[in-house]
Amino acid sequence: MNKNKENTSHRAQQPQKVRPVENKRRIVLFNKPFDVLCQFTDEKHDGKQKRKTLKDFIPVEDVYAAGRLDRDSEGLLLLTNDGKLQHKIANPKKKTAKTYWVQVEGSPSDGDLAKLRSGVALKDGMTLPAKVTLMKQPKIWERVPPIRARANIPTTWIEITITEGRNRQVRRMTANIGFPTLRLIRFSIGQWTINNIDNGTYRVID
Repeated sequence: MNKNKENTSHRAQQPQKVRPVENKRRIVLFNKPFDVLCQFTDEKHDGKQKRKTLKDFIPVEDVYAAGRLDRDSEGLLLLTNDGKLQHKIANPKKKTAKTYWVQVEGSPSDGDLAKLRSGVALKDGMTLPAKVTLMKQPKIWERVPPIRARANIPTTWIEITITEGRNRQVRRMTANIGFPTLRLIRFSIGQWTINNIDNGTYRVID
């Protein structure tokens, strides 16, 4: 009996093997400027006019964009080496919430915004209901070049949160209710935001 207890105690004291973590998850939060391609290489570069890409701003290796952000849009782009996270954010079926600050031409009423909250009919089908509110002009960087605003037509800032990821969806949604988007800034993706990240800079989260 005592011998068996001694053997059991001996086995319990053996060090456990711990599997090493080969690739530590890395997340890069990038505040993308206007007129920057959402890729590391310009595949359509014709040799005449070089367009800015992610390579001009992010020296971090082995990270890839989770979803896209149009060349003429600004704000948060998330890059990661985690394939599962990348798929979760990019896959519209996962319904990751994304919030945008949108400057539109004109002054939409609450009735106009209610259409977005209910869903609007685009060429590729009805949109899901969005969260939409009027907002004060945010304290943000100057866009280069500045928007082409018309002096006799006011502009309005609205905050829109959607869970889909259709091509140029927010711009098509505001155009659908008669208020074209002049400037589009993505503020957040899920839990991540551009708070304390200057335009054109990034932050790495390990």
